[in-house]
Parts: sequence; C-alpha cells; structure tokens
Amino acid sequence: MSAADPTAPSPVGEHPVDVVTKRKLIGRVVSDRMTKTVVVEVTRFKREAMYKKYIRVRKRYKAHDAKDEYKTGDRVEILEHRPFSKHKRWLVTRLIERPAQELVQKAPEGEESEES
Repeated sequence: MSAADPTAPSPVGEHPVDVVTKRKLIGRVVSDRMTKTVVVEVTRFKREAMYKKYIRVRKRYKAHDAKDEYKTGDRVEILEHRPFSKHKRWLVTRLIERPAQELVQKAPEGEESEES
C-alpha cells in the first residue's frame, strides 16, 4: 500500500481529527414561561461604521433548560447545540449569577398602618 492510496488505513496521529468548537455566549434570561425553554438575551457592543461610536446590539436565543431551574433575571452561559426544535439550538450550561432578592416585609392584612 502506498501513502497516496486513500483506501489504506492511516497511522494514528497522521491526520488530525477536525475538532468542532461550539460557540459559548453569556446572556440574561428574559423569559422562562415555556416548558423546558428559556429565552436568553445576549448583549454585545458593535462599532458604528460612520460615526465610530459603539452601539448596543441585543439578540435573543431560545435555549434548552431540561430541569426548568433558570428564572427571569438570571445570568447564564449558553452553548451551541444540535437543534432541539424549530427555533431552539442552544443549551443552558451554567448559572453565572442570580439577581439579589429584595427582602420586603408585607404588613398582615388584618392590621392597618397607623396614620395620624
């Protein structure tokens, strides 16, 4: 077998395997109303060609959330994935930060606030 023969098995390490790198994006969950799906909004800054100013560009992606654990306001990382459905091609991989919850104490319904 010659080295130019395409049917000959190649030795290990001779031809590198094509490694596909999947894109990772970081964004904020803007909707969690669908079952097992969240809408993640990714914001980036693009330089405007004529005025050389940076403008904010936002794009929304539907991402798979198998356990329904991510809520609106969470900052998450999404990973490109094979299609889950017609519009869903991303997978939520990890939670980066959760928004701080405000501790608001509500007065019991039976008691009125004292006003003079």
